[in-house]
Parts: sequence; structure tokens; C-alpha cells
Amino acid sequence: MTVLENTTADFAHYLTVEQGLAPNSVASYRQEVQTFAAYLQAQHLSDFRQVDRVTIMNYLAALTQQGKARNSVIHAVSALRKLYRYLMQTHQLTINPMANVAAPKHAEHLPAVLTVAEVDRLLTTPDTSDKYGIRDRAMLEVLYATGLRVSELVHLKLVDLHLEMGLIQTLGKGDKERIVPIGDVASDWIQRYLQTSRPVLLKQRTSPYLFLNAHGGGLTRQAIWQKIKHYVALADIQKDVTPHTLRHSFATHILENGADLRVVQELLGHADITTTQIYTHISKKRLTAVYDRYHPRA
Repeated sequence: MTVLENTTADFAHYLTVEQGLAPNSVASYRQEVQTFAAYLQAQHLSDFRQVDRVTIMNYLAALTQQGKARNSVIHAVSALRKLYRYLMQTHQLTINPMANVAAPKHAEHLPAVLTVAEVDRLLTTPDTSDKYGIRDRAMLEVLYATGLRVSELVHLKLVDLHLEMGLIQTLGKGDKERIVPIGDVASDWIQRYLQTSRPVLLKQRTSPYLFLNAHGGGLTRQAIWQKIKHYVALADIQKDVTPHTLRHSFATHILENGADLRVVQELLGHADITTTQIYTHISKKRLTAVYDRYHPRA
């Protein structure tokens, strides 16, 4: 292995063991560092410790020239900050070349949010006369009722259900556990799925996971995303829907109905309330749109 490869592997180990980051986060940061390493090799540099601020600024400029989105460049800066903080903490460097490198500002991007009518249309799209439709209806109901991330839904287990108390527990980012209320409608669909579809999908096997694929194993994030896209198309929803759209809709709708921002932060599992505040912007934007449409002097 080269010096760059060794350092990248050690850095990934540090993120996992010392920082406790989730595997997906570690993989993302590692990919960013590997991309940077490839750039350094093209510049005939063989060690991250040979880098100065000018090298980094040239690299970020190269990313922009390649047409990378602003948020991609921001993520690259974040990864390099972590890398050089690690090198400083392990006394491999005395001067941090990232010290005076500023990331470009985030472009304000408000995520798509479905109206209540659109959510109703989406949730009632699966054909609940078969086992897959019942499963998919239950999944969509849970996503909207709880605001879970798709990755959290994938890892939801039978032992995480406390339906008699109207609660479920989940492990969020950084393996942080949280307890989330779940409404009667979603609970009823889970019960129906457990009684009818899941035993058929299980095929006399055992699995700790709540939602199963056709072979009795757990579903993947990609599979759930494909199903969401399928049902969005069937429901004729003309919006830029992502795997997080039901989560965004959950947060926006409960804020619009009077929920406190701190409560929404807890429900979503946000470490920082500034992450949650984007939903107040969405609500204000929607209120303005309603005002402009219906007020006689708008």
C-alpha cells in the first residue's frame, strides 16, 4: 500500500473507532479522501503531509471546474477538515493546511413537501389485496406517521415495536436511540401486515426485521426508494420526491398544526436544532403561497 492508502485506511479506522460514525458516513468520508489522494498523485505528491493551503484551494477549484455541485464541494471540505484534524491530533502534522480554508456557503434548498391530500393519495396507492401491497402500505404509513429515515425503517425490528403503548424505538445517526410515537392508523396497518403478509413472506424462516422482501430477508434502502418512486408515479404526484420526502412532510405538517420546534427536533433525531429550522422556512413559504393565492389584495 502507498502512504496515501495507508493514511486513508488509518483515518477510516479512526472515524469508526474514535469518532463512532455510522458505516455509511465513514464510507462517504473515505471516498472523498480517496478522490483527494488521486488528485495529489496526479500532482506528483505522495503524502497528505506534503499538502499546503494552495494545493487544497487548487483542488477545490478543480472540483468546481469539473462541474461538481456546491454541496459536493462543501462535503469535500468537510472531509478534508476531518482528515487534517486527525493528522494534527495524531501529531503527524504541526501546521494544519485546512485552518484558513472556508467552505462555500450552502445554497438554500427547501426540500419538496407533499400536501396532506398528496400524502393521502400516495398512501392509498398500494394494492392491499395482495401481500406486497399490504407491506408497502404499512411501510408508507410508518414513514409518514413517524418521520423515520429510510435507513431507520430498513433496520426496524420486531423488538422495536411497542404498539400497545403507541411507540417505536429506533437507532438514528451515530447509533443514537430515540423513542417515537406512532399513530393508530399506522399501528393498525403494521398489525394487519404482521397477521397476513409477513408470515407468507417469511416462508417458515426467521428474521428480526419488520419489513421483509420476497425471499424473507430484510429490505434494502434502494428497494424501498424504488417502491416509493413507483407509488409516486402511480399517484401522479408531480414533485421532486426523494426518499426523505415523507419525513419532510411529517415535520412540516406537525409544525403547521402547532408543534413546538424542539419537539420536532426530538422526533426527527436532529442533534442540532438549526437542522430542524429548515421546516419553519418551508411552512412560511407555504403560508406566503396561500396568502398570495387567496388574499384579495395580495
